[in-house]
Amino acid sequence: MHSRFVGGFTLIEVLMAVFVLAVGVMGAVAAQTVALRTRQESALMSHGVQLASSFADRMRANTVQMRVPDGANPYLQIDYDAASDGAPAVPSLPCHGGADCDTAAMAAFDIYELRRELHAAFPAPRVTVCRDAVMWSEASDSLAWDCTGAASDPVVIKLGWRLRPAGDGERAASVPIVAIVVSGDPA
Repeated sequence: MHSRFVGGFTLIEVLMAVFVLAVGVMGAVAAQTVALRTRQESALMSHGVQLASSFADRMRANTVQMRVPDGANPYLQIDYDAASDGAPAVPSLPCHGGADCDTAAMAAFDIYELRRELHAAFPAPRVTVCRDAVMWSEASDSLAWDCTGAASDPVVIKLGWRLRPAGDGERAASVPIVAIVVSGDPA
């Protein structure tokens, strides 16, 4: 009797090759997921900085409203949280195109546009405009929503949104991510 050697793979070798391939594919999928999340967060950050900067320019352009006392300044009354406030109401006078608007109506329209854009483009957005000298919280090692409010403090736009859903079915709070100083001198 002649013994013949048959070449090929055993079942164990095939299973090990499939296992190694599966681990590699799972690693690639995980890397892709992280890359997509990072891209989305970067896009939100870029849009947030652009939106806050654009709104700061609108505030600076409306010098009449920026010079009124803080209690009457409509820009310094902004504390919008889309999670609790919902969609913004359309102002009675839309100030675009050739509309004849005074400075107060223009401020109201600017605020509406900011809220509308936030509500449409960000997950659970929040914005606060206030006077604040200390934007960084040492306790949480991040930007803080609280404002100092002194008349000599700069006017600041603080914008944030929910980064990721919270666990256990809870809603995650919006965190401040962007802070833009509008003016360093009291209006």
